[in-house]
Amino acid sequence: MSLIRARGRRLAAVAFLTGVAALGAAGCSAPGEGGPSTAQASPAHGHPTMDPGMAMGTPTGNGMPAAAVTIHIRGSAYSDPGPVAPGATVTVMNMDSQTHTVTADDGSFHAVAAPGESVAFTAPTMPGTYPYHCEYHPGMHAALTIQ
Repeated sequence: MSLIRARGRRLAAVAFLTGVAALGAAGCSAPGEGGPSTAQASPAHGHPTMDPGMAMGTPTGNGMPAAAVTIHIRGSAYSDPGPVAPGATVTVMNMDSQTHTVTADDGSFHAVAAPGESVAFTAPTMPGTYPYHCEYHPGMHAALTIQ
């Protein structure tokens, strides 16, 4: 194996583990303080644990899991997650100090994320472009592309 390929794999592993750690940190809250809507309390220590479906995505029609993607909200703006697989798990990470929504104009998906919170929803299963907005901030608009 070449040195470049080995470094690339190592960097990919570090990036994956960093993302998992960030999800865990975002989802870890004291009992009663809330947390990701897909989290469940662990009986051992009362902290939320990630739903296995959130990490792997929702199965697609071909039996393969759909890749999970994340929309970050920062500065009252949505990041572009790029193309999304049909039925993929879409995580919304609100990095602002105010509550925002990700609400499809056609009503096909809706998520409410409080400040500092991560929530998830399932992307539509039909390919196409789905415009969405924030119900609380009329200037916030974007579109989710399902391919």
